[in-house]
Amino acid sequence: MTKADIIESVYEKIGFSKKEAAEAVEVVFETMKSTLASGEKIKVSGFGNFVVRGKRARVGRNPQTSEVITISERKVLTFKPSQVLKDALNQNSNDI
Repeated sequence: MTKADIIESVYEKIGFSKKEAAEAVEVVFETMKSTLASGEKIKVSGFGNFVVRGKRARVGRNPQTSEVITISERKVLTFKPSQVLKDALNQNSNDI
C-alpha cells in the first residue's frame, strides 16, 4: 500500500475531498516523523508501538574485500505489533 492508496481510502471512507484527505494523511505522517525524531515513542492502540532505539558503533567487515570497517553509531526505528494486530493477521492466514 502506498501513501496514494491511503489517501484514496480516507477519501472513500471518510468523505473528505481528495485534497482534504491528502492534507490529513500528510499531517499524520509529519506528526509521526517529528515525534519519532524527537526520540518519543508512538503507541497506536490496537495497532502497535513505534520506538526509536540507538545502536552502538561496532566493527563490521566488507564482504567483498574482507576489509574491517567501523559501522557508526545510529538510530533505528522498530515496530512492535499489538496482540490485536497479530491476531488479525493470523486469523486472515487461517482463511487461506
